[in-house]
Amino acid sequence: MDHLPAALERAGNEESWAVADAISTVLKNSEELHSWRRLLLSACIKGLVAMYSSSKDESKQEVERSMLLRLEELLRVVEEVDPDDWCNLVKTGLKYRYRDAAFLKVLNVAIQLLYKKESSFSQ
Repeated sequence: MDHLPAALERAGNEESWAVADAISTVLKNSEELHSWRRLLLSACIKGLVAMYSSSKDESKQEVERSMLLRLEELLRVVEEVDPDDWCNLVKTGLKYRYRDAAFLKVLNVAIQLLYKKESSFSQ
């Protein structure tokens, strides 16, 4: 469990995400669930940044779409993100995927969630 977030950061590691989902299910009623989801959110963002940086063309669209959906889902639950991770995602995403409708949709959702008035991130 300790080594899984690092494995999730590597681009296209769907098998590890299946394990992460299983761990999330086990932690469902645990106090550790929120911190686990924060780790998953960070790993998801770093994985997307790695994908965007390594694959400047949009050849892995299906994997990227599933990661974007996962990012949106985690953002809705966690509603906070590491500022450095966020900055890297926005910068890299806009550099390589500024025409990708799926990326822009999730970016818009993330902005709405993270920059709410009651959010500490908006400051």
